[in-house]
Amino acid sequence: MGIVNITPDSFSDGGRFVDMKAAVDTALQMVEDGADLIDVGGESTRPGAPPVSEAKELDRVVPFIEAFSAASPAPVSIDTMKPAVARAACAAGACMWNDVNALRADGALDVAADLGCDVVLMHMQGEPRTMQANPKYDDVVADVIAFVRARAHAAMMSGIAAEKIWIDPGIGFGKTLAHNLALTDAVGAFKEETGFKLLYGASRKSFIARIDPAAKDAGERLGGSIAMAIRAASLGADMLRVHDVRETVQAMRVWRAMERGES
Repeated sequence: MGIVNITPDSFSDGGRFVDMKAAVDTALQMVEDGADLIDVGGESTRPGAPPVSEAKELDRVVPFIEAFSAASPAPVSIDTMKPAVARAACAAGACMWNDVNALRADGALDVAADLGCDVVLMHMQGEPRTMQANPKYDDVVADVIAFVRARAHAAMMSGIAAEKIWIDPGIGFGKTLAHNLALTDAVGAFKEETGFKLLYGASRKSFIARIDPAAKDAGERLGGSIAMAIRAASLGADMLRVHDVRETVQAMRVWRAMERGES
């Protein structure tokens, strides 16, 4: 899953894709580099990010989805917490709703069921503005598994088919370094205990700089991002959400070749 944030303030690529042609060209390159789908967002969910109006978010994402879908058959995922944005995005061509709020907004479950699209239910403690303010858990793995299982149950009770549901442990969303590492190591447990497909995203996130303090800028975290991606994939993650598609695809191909013992 290649990431395209059409925002001025996303933690990694904020401001880079305000120009629509640049956004579409980048997404097309990601597909050429091996992305299976493109995840587009119009509201930053970085720690401390302020909310964005529905109208502004629509203005950012709908033209992109229309333009990209006209140029490529690759599927598009809409990264939003707003049901109205998800509905408009799917009308424009998106086929997946990636929701960091796990369909908890008013009407979100009913809209997702009506759309019939795939949904990603992510765990987030608190909200983007406050989520990194001293996050605490009784048992982070058990707590997050219980949350995504409950949200998946609510989704199915609302008419969303089980095969349409993905779960995401929410790396970096209200988590310390220790929490992120524990959740990554528990990818297999998430799969076994819930039975749902798992999306994993640690690309360029700030916890990598806790391990490598020299990686202050998001663009300096490629090595750590790939290491986390391979670890998650080795434990059964079904999809990786990344900024650096070509490098991650290459790393995954080399790792899989080694696993198969190719020469």
